[in-house]
Amino acid sequence: MSPPSSEPHVVEDIRGLVQLMSDGTVLRSADPASFPVVDADPDDGDDDSGVEWKDVTWEREHDLNARLYRPCHLGAANDAQIPVVAYFHGGGAGGGFFCLGSGRWPGPHAWCLRLAAELPAVVLSFDYRLAPEHRLPAAQEDGAAAMTWLRAHAAHDPWLADAADFARVFVSGASAGGNVAHHVAARFGKAGLGAPIRIRGSVLLTPAMAGEARTRAEAARSSDANDAALLTADMIDRYARLFLPTGATRDHPAINLSGPVAPALGAVAMAPLLVVAADRDVLRDRHAQYARRMKEEWGKDVEYAELAGVGHGFSEADDPWSQPADELVRLVRRFVVAHMDAE
Repeated sequence: MSPPSSEPHVVEDIRGLVQLMSDGTVLRSADPASFPVVDADPDDGDDDSGVEWKDVTWEREHDLNARLYRPCHLGAANDAQIPVVAYFHGGGAGGGFFCLGSGRWPGPHAWCLRLAAELPAVVLSFDYRLAPEHRLPAAQEDGAAAMTWLRAHAAHDPWLADAADFARVFVSGASAGGNVAHHVAARFGKAGLGAPIRIRGSVLLTPAMAGEARTRAEAARSSDANDAALLTADMIDRYARLFLPTGATRDHPAINLSGPVAPALGAVAMAPLLVVAADRDVLRDRHAQYARRMKEEWGKDVEYAELAGVGHGFSEADDPWSQPADELVRLVRRFVVAHMDAE
């Protein structure tokens, strides 16, 4: 009988894109087709969208990038200043919870183009550290650090300052990015970042959540179980083993935002929230529970919407020009207009 092999073997696998080995090393696919990106052209931007953009490195130690967007044609400086959206990407089709994703992927890029053009707004799309190399709360810490970077650069970068009204900041994200946006909003409240930044609202798009007890939607076998693009409870469990701190359960407050050990937020002066759920998302019950607790127990100003015919992370994963995407843009624009000047 031969002795057991001492060669490292795969213990967790995310669609062949990310593999955690038995010796703790992480293998990521080197195939560029696995992680397609939209390159930045700092001179031309995107003529069709009417938006220009540029890439910056906002955190050098971990080589974290941000893609900054602004409408191409602005009027007189004082009249042209528009709201700011600080945006955190998700992980693509199937969730990718904290393990996959980049603001330069086609999905987040297209969504940020729409936000910049149609709100209109200056949009700053921040990358953050990914698991399992960097387990939670690394992503949430990066979200807070990104806002600190924004405060430091608000008055000193003409590309931003000429267009952006930093007293009208909205924090947003999809999937894992929506989770990060929640933590940013809860950490800083309306004015915790100090002048010139003021957070006027948060827009959480199918935010990443989990918990030990299954919700009804998680326990039910989806009629769309053969649709590989749909997130499942088993997939969330697999991601959780990669992104949670060692020994933590799915009730960890980094991921169970309104769970049994989540910090109470009643005393935090948070700006209004827009929570967008999807009726084909296995997390839809969690999103509804989160919105209810934030509103009824913690006294927050919460608008909740559930869109039909779409799944988790649809704003980045689906056709950015689809009817649900159009509806989402209208929802977000109405929310921003309603709250950008509120006291």
